[in-house]
Amino acid sequence: MTTDMSFLSLVLEASPIVQLVMLSLLMASVASWAVIIRKRGALREALRRADRFETEFWSGADLTALYRRISGREEAATGMEGIFEAGFREFGRLRSQEGLTPGGIIEGCLRAMRVSQMREVDRLEQSLAMLATVGSTSPYVGLFGTVWGIMNAFRALGNVQHATLAMVAPGIAEALVATAMGLFAAIPAVIAYNRYADQVGRLESRYDTFMEEFSTILQRYARGTVKEA
Repeated sequence: MTTDMSFLSLVLEASPIVQLVMLSLLMASVASWAVIIRKRGALREALRRADRFETEFWSGADLTALYRRISGREEAATGMEGIFEAGFREFGRLRSQEGLTPGGIIEGCLRAMRVSQMREVDRLEQSLAMLATVGSTSPYVGLFGTVWGIMNAFRALGNVQHATLAMVAPGIAEALVATAMGLFAAIPAVIAYNRYADQVGRLESRYDTFMEEFSTILQRYARGTVKEA
């Protein structure tokens, strides 16, 4: 007598609880891959826009013209462009008010830029927590399915007088499939989370550096040491 030990048969012949575990792991894997693909495109676009804007900004472009071009778009500015737009808009608004010192103007600009930065970082970090959750919990969910399947396999042995490996092997094999599926869901999620979290951190550091450099330029404008074109 032969036993079908193919992957599909192991899944179909598993107990309902183990099948439910496998289904949940499959759904978690599909959802995490959707996040991985979408987040990869979003971070690549953010890096590309940051590189392009920094090249234009430090090429000596007129800041007023650059601000008008960015603010004149139909779509809202994001990333480093959004930080620049928020800071320059606040600079123009505060500079027109009387009684404000250059330090007060720059402090207001920095606050506006920080708000824009936090919104951008929050947008980039969106769904990363989901990857971390899948990566940290999937192995344990798979292990639960494995333990449950092995318990059922050994419980069935109590009804026979002579237990053999052939009798218990299918039950253990189908239980171990749950562990394999848990690892299959967890490993890509953990790798993607670590990679994307590092990229978001690097972008945040670049935004911080740009805000400090841009605030220095605005401070010179505020003090009148540099005339605005």
